[in-house]
Amino acid sequence: MSTILIARHGNTFGPGAKVVRVGRRTDLPLVESGKLQAKNLGNYLKTLREAPTVVFTSNLKRTIETANIALDTAGLKIPIKSSAIFDEIDYGPDEAKTDAEVIARIGTQALSDWDSEAIVPPGWLVDPQQLIANWQAFAADIAQQYAEQTVLVVTSNGIARFAPYLCDDFVDFSRNFKIKLATGAIGALSNTRGNWEVEFWNKVV
Repeated sequence: MSTILIARHGNTFGPGAKVVRVGRRTDLPLVESGKLQAKNLGNYLKTLREAPTVVFTSNLKRTIETANIALDTAGLKIPIKSSAIFDEIDYGPDEAKTDAEVIARIGTQALSDWDSEAIVPPGWLVDPQQLIANWQAFAADIAQQYAEQTVLVVTSNGIARFAPYLCDDFVDFSRNFKIKLATGAIGALSNTRGNWEVEFWNKVV
């Protein structure tokens, strides 16, 4: 059985900071609470019966830093591979805007549809079918090259929510799970007999 652990990077905004939407064009480092979340991820990895044998990240600081801290905490000496397919989405005109500012432009329903069903709001530079295809190609490669192994992906919220499309019924998944991963939270997909299934999602460690 191959397993893909999917972790969202840690916090990039500290207490009192103005929280805005951060996409692929904004490369922020982790703040202290984000580093703690990365350590918590590392402590979780210590508990696994099958530890990851490789880690994939985006090209953004927040994912690479999360991966490095987690691996250091877990005492794992494994490869880290960065790939553009895990870079965050492009929020277009809503980059660096607060949720209130985003809602003022697109409305509450559009943002709700994004968080509940991964329906892309107008103006965002996102191709859902390409993101789904990226996950499918990645998963096929994992099932072949890392059969019977666990791999870890550290990515961002906009990318992670499309991973469950690997399973048979995304609509059913979205009814049973909150598709948005919290910062520092993880999900797990496993491949048994050629089919991908969600083991858990949005688990805070």
